[in-house]
Parts: sequence; structure tokens; C-alpha cells
Amino acid sequence: MPIIVVEDVWKIYRSGRFEYPALKGVSFSVDEGEFVAVVGPSGSGKTTLLNIIGGLDKPTKGTVYVAGVEVPRLSSKELSVFRNRTIGFVFQTFNLVPYLSVVENVELPAAIAGVPRRIRRERALKLLEIVGLGDKAHKRATELSSGEQQRVAIARALMNDPPIILADEPTGNLDVKNTEIVVSLFRRLCDDLGKTIVMVTHNLELIRFCDRVIKLRDGKVIGIEVVRR
Repeated sequence: MPIIVVEDVWKIYRSGRFEYPALKGVSFSVDEGEFVAVVGPSGSGKTTLLNIIGGLDKPTKGTVYVAGVEVPRLSSKELSVFRNRTIGFVFQTFNLVPYLSVVENVELPAAIAGVPRRIRRERALKLLEIVGLGDKAHKRATELSSGEQQRVAIARALMNDPPIILADEPTGNLDVKNTEIVVSLFRRLCDDLGKTIVMVTHNLELIRFCDRVIKLRDGKVIGIEVVRR
């Protein structure tokens, strides 16, 4: 069953009399538990598309359904609650709070959701074990390597047990070894926990980890390729 449905999505940016269409009638769906890569050259609309799926931006035309909810119709307050419960975000920059410990960074989404401290601490520690950082829980985020910081960001994205992870160039700041570790982790999250992952990437070597690849160019889908069955 599709957990993400994108229907004829257009995004047009306007500056004075000028219009720039970043997305031009994009349509596709993502099934529950799939790991999908979105690829394409710079300026093809990859990040814009991810932001619209995640409710960080609204389409000019068309719509998006995520977990059965028509995201563009949600109010700002409804969007905040929806994102907190349904979507985990992972970005190229890790966006960790430097003065907090690793486990405190992971806890943040649950703290925002009002989860009691004891419960969120227990879950955060379990998630750090899953991403292979159980021994780093009480270090400062700044004491970790780039690859470790990205794994903390992934644990944080999982904190409220969202069914969907949206990752925007998650390996863009990582070396080859840590890139492999992070994308292998995404694969395990799909296979073992049933998470749905949509990953924007320019690194075509990562396609082998995915189930399908959606190819964008000039704001349009030019192909969808099945990688794993």
C-alpha cells in the first residue's frame, strides 16, 4: 500500500514578473517499507520535492498524501504535530545541539511531544544501541566524528517512531566509509523495522541499497527504476 502519494505537483517560485518552475507535474507513489532514492542533477527539484512531501513547503499546484493525510491542507499547528509523529528528517548538516549530550540530542523530538523524561531516556539509549553508538551516549555531540554525528541525527529522527524518514543528501558531508555505514543503516531500518525512507542523493553508487530510484531532471520525473525486488 502506498504511504506517500504525489499527484501532479508543481512548485513555481515568483520574483517580480519572473517565474521559475522548480517542479513540473511530478507524480509517483512510495509503498510502505520501501527505500527510495531521488536522483538528478543540481537544480532538478530534488530538495524542493522532499520539502513538499515533508510539509516544509507547499505545492503551487497538485497535492501530496502522506500516511493518508493530505499534507498541503494542514494548518501550521496541525503540520507541526503531524511531522513530529509521522516523519523523521535527516539532513546533510547534522543540526545537533552542541552543548547537549548525545542522548539529550536524541531525546529532543520526544521532549517536544511531552514524553516523560524516564521513558524518552530509555528509548533514546535503545536507539543509540541500534545505530551503534551506545557507548557514546553521554559525550557531547562535538566530540563525535562526522559519521557518528549523522548516526545520532538518524537516532533522533527515529525517536518518536515515525513510519517515514526523509533524508536530504545524508551522506554529503561524509567520507566513503561513513557513507557506507549510514546507507547500510537505512537499509536495515527498512528491512528490520519496516520504515519507509525517501533519500535525495547525488551519489549514484548508493542506488544499490535502494528498492527504487526516481530520476528527476528540470523539475520532471524522467524515469523510475526498480533496483531490488
